[in-house]
Amino acid sequence: MANPASVLVVEDEAALAELLKYNLEKEGYEVRVAMDGEEALVVAKERAPDLVLLDWMLPKASGVEVCRRLRARQETRNTPIVMLTARGEESDRVRGLDIGADDYVTKPFSMTELLARLRAVMRRIRPALAEDKICVGDIVIDRAAHRVRRGDREVHLGPTEFRILDHLMQHPSRVFSREQLLDAVWGSDVYVEARTVDVHIGRLRKALMVGAETDPIRTVRSAGYSLDLENADAA
Repeated sequence: MANPASVLVVEDEAALAELLKYNLEKEGYEVRVAMDGEEALVVAKERAPDLVLLDWMLPKASGVEVCRRLRARQETRNTPIVMLTARGEESDRVRGLDIGADDYVTKPFSMTELLARLRAVMRRIRPALAEDKICVGDIVIDRAAHRVRRGDREVHLGPTEFRILDHLMQHPSRVFSREQLLDAVWGSDVYVEARTVDVHIGRLRKALMVGAETDPIRTVRSAGYSLDLENADAA
């Protein structure tokens, strides 16, 4: 990135904070670290970050409180916030999104997945800071050239399959229902039958799998589909 995006990491576990800082700087981000909620609010006030990576459980002020207060400030009202949480309960995840978080990642997490999630959030909210290429496992999507590669070969996709793959790659390992994919790919104002998603997922799978290549798309019964990071990495 020519002008590196700044990330504020708010994490009270020193080893994890250092690991996040190292990996984010390696990705080209400018990183500042805060070890508790109050420090995070001070650092963010000094200079608004482009993105906040915020732990749920923090000393002095909880991640929920920090998120709420950042959203109340004019200068950080629209700053992307990704929450790190050890809580796996659906209600907690929903609460995090309800208070203004843009995404969440549950601990323990894959660093590859976390970085992909951060790129996706940046792309949605700060398009100028995002790169045109996304890489998950051995799959690379180049939006500018409208091309997809898996390993050493080019993958030929129709426009709808390209958009589905683009969406799944922005959120690796996250499960999307057919309805969510319809809204993301076709738009909420267009009526398309849910089973249409299954047809296009089938075409996408066929294009992504040649010979002994593994299937990177996981079907979750009664839930939907996700790009399975482990399968993609294992191919």
